[in-house]
Amino acid sequence: MQRNTVQRQIILEALNKFNTHPTVDELYSEIQKSHPSISKTTVYRNLRQLAQGGHIGRVALPDDVERYDKRTDQHYHFQCKSCGGLLDVDINYLDGINEKVHKKHGFQVDGHDIVFMGVCPQCTFSDI
Repeated sequence: MQRNTVQRQIILEALNKFNTHPTVDELYSEIQKSHPSISKTTVYRNLRQLAQGGHIGRVALPDDVERYDKRTDQHYHFQCKSCGGLLDVDINYLDGINEKVHKKHGFQVDGHDIVFMGVCPQCTFSDI
């Protein structure tokens, strides 16, 4: 069981200010505004522990830095190849897909992550 330390509370409050999926650097910059004594190492360590404990989500994408998510429910993401933004996609989570992969290929599937890629509406409209 993880203790709810003051640092963890500060980190959770900072994460909740974002409507995006911030990186460690973005969270650290936000925390520094009101708590300059908290080190980047402390932020990084606590983010990892919060993610491992299921209190926040961690999004690891190929060729990108680790990002953190205040949502802990199972959901998908969309990454814009123009601005790099990472957004939540609110569609039904495909619960049965793990079993389908197991039945067809014999893999023991613990979970899955799907990230849709393309161009977000803001970037699409800015090109017009």
